[in-house]
Amino acid sequence: MKIVIFEVPKLKQSIFLQSFSNADISFYEEKLNENNVNLAKDADIVSVFVDSDLNKNVINKIPNLKFIATQSTGFNHIDCEYAKTKGIQVSNVPAYGSHTVAEFTFGLILNLSRNISNANNYLRETLDYKYLPWMEGFNLEGKTLGVIGTGKIGKNVIRIAKGFEMNVLAYDLYPDLNFAKENNFTYKSFAEVITQADILTLHAPYTKENYHMINKENIAMMKKGVYLINTARGELIDTEALIWGLKEKIIFGAGLDVLEGEKNIIALNQELIKMPNVMVSPHMAFYAREAVASIMETIIGNIKSFIAGKPENIVNK
Repeated sequence: MKIVIFEVPKLKQSIFLQSFSNADISFYEEKLNENNVNLAKDADIVSVFVDSDLNKNVINKIPNLKFIATQSTGFNHIDCEYAKTKGIQVSNVPAYGSHTVAEFTFGLILNLSRNISNANNYLRETLDYKYLPWMEGFNLEGKTLGVIGTGKIGKNVIRIAKGFEMNVLAYDLYPDLNFAKENNFTYKSFAEVITQADILTLHAPYTKENYHMINKENIAMMKKGVYLINTARGELIDTEALIWGLKEKIIFGAGLDVLEGEKNIIALNQELIKMPNVMVSPHMAFYAREAVASIMETIIGNIKSFIAGKPENIVNK
């Protein structure tokens, strides 16, 4: 079988070569889309990350395609339903970096609560070694953290929050009441969590139902001075509504590792990125060596299992 892997840096390609020493395998650092689909025209197996776009047209131009192994948990960059009609199976990496993303979440929270990056940038630019009134921050102790989604990442965020002696409220469609009891926090309705939180952090998957789960209507209901963190998916937040909430000073600050439409930095995102009370990073919360190693191990396992006729982690059964 011919395997073509996209969005893998050269430094990581040797790991795949060692695992598939006798395979016909090719690598490309670029993302796969309609403009370069000819690179995969003879592939039986394709592996991509989230910046690739495997829509119907791309899938149709890979006639031998039998298996797509995405290097991510999310798979909305692949037309999974259409792939299914063609007999093509799609696998994902169901869990990785749950500690990694949770730690990054608190990196954003701490930067916003204590103005660390802004203070550092000021000192770099001015060499004026003193603290100024705008650098004053606030303690996390005693503040209420609202957690939307208590999967593996959300649970780790809650564990960290308890180390800071924060109060925690959480919302999940399937609440883990035993975990809540063990970690001394309370599940509430979505409306209760977003209106009572001092800091609100999103750890929900992106689905049609979750599109713009944070919008102008519910931002207007939030506690004045709330901070909003998103390390999940950009589409969970209505960007225009977020900018409105920031300008109205309902939301005092935002920490965003993901943006709506992040593949194309649209004008609204440019405005958001330039706001002084917004911290944006380029979808890198997962990007720690331990998480990357775990992702690669799972991808290799998914491909080997498919070749052996025992596919694992299939998302379009």
